[in-house]
Amino acid sequence: MADGALSPGVNLEAFSQAIAAIQALRSSVTRVFDCLKDGMRNKETLEGREKGFVAAFQESLHSVSRDLGELERLSNLVGKPSENHPLHNSGLLSLDPVQDKTPLYSQLLQAYKWSNKLQYHAGLASGLLNQQSLKRSANQMGVSAKRRPKAQPTTLVLPPQYIDDVISRIDRMFPEMSIQLSRPNGTSAMLLVTLGKVLKVIVVMRSLFIDRTIVKGYNENVYTEDGKLDIWSKSNYQVFQKVTDHATTALLHYQLPQMPDVVVRSFMTWLRSYIKLFQAPCQRCGKFLQDGLPPTWRDFRTLEAFHDTCRQ
Repeated sequence: MADGALSPGVNLEAFSQAIAAIQALRSSVTRVFDCLKDGMRNKETLEGREKGFVAAFQESLHSVSRDLGELERLSNLVGKPSENHPLHNSGLLSLDPVQDKTPLYSQLLQAYKWSNKLQYHAGLASGLLNQQSLKRSANQMGVSAKRRPKAQPTTLVLPPQYIDDVISRIDRMFPEMSIQLSRPNGTSAMLLVTLGKVLKVIVVMRSLFIDRTIVKGYNENVYTEDGKLDIWSKSNYQVFQKVTDHATTALLHYQLPQMPDVVVRSFMTWLRSYIKLFQAPCQRCGKFLQDGLPPTWRDFRTLEAFHDTCRQ
């Protein structure tokens, strides 16, 4: 075989010779194991058997070494198949001479492989989900929903007199808390809750659902220039800004759409626990102040006082 220049891609002639070399190498290795299997025999003396075995074993090893060297030489002539998998005109990206600096084509191939994998796994997932399909399909549910008339929610539309009665009962429950109800913009109620001489809370309600709360200090102004409740300005003190954030969290915790009056009463009970905002120590660290602030967090269940960092 002449050692000529490699043709682009795979050298087919060298490839066929490499296959023959692999077969020869396998035969040589088989002869080595046969030699080891047969051992020392067919000789009259022990010395003759040992010499014959060593000579046959060395010859088998030399055959293996010779065939392995020939296979390595042919493997260099075979060449490697092109690693470029042309994706239409994107194959031209592999001709960029600065491939190391802008490996666009290799990244494109990687994305193509991941896309194929994603498509394959999506097909498997689709088959599994179809096997676990529900008896009532979405179409059947849609048809039944169209047949049934939609029930209008009754808790969203409540008469103002009922709302006034609920707020009045809550006001009588807590002597140290005074609640002033007003409706500056129609039927939506706004509450000004004064808790002792500690703080004031502006509560914006939609029917009996609380939408927004703003906590300010007792001596802070809660009205705008035109005499309406200021529902946008924050408190000037960091402690009441913290309490405002906790009150917003409490609104998300106390949720019971079927019984909105219970939600309002629970929220007011939680808010009443701030009557000792500056007197109750933290239940975890036992300190009154931490970073210059009193315990501003109140547990939703036990109403115990905690610093914002101690409640974790």
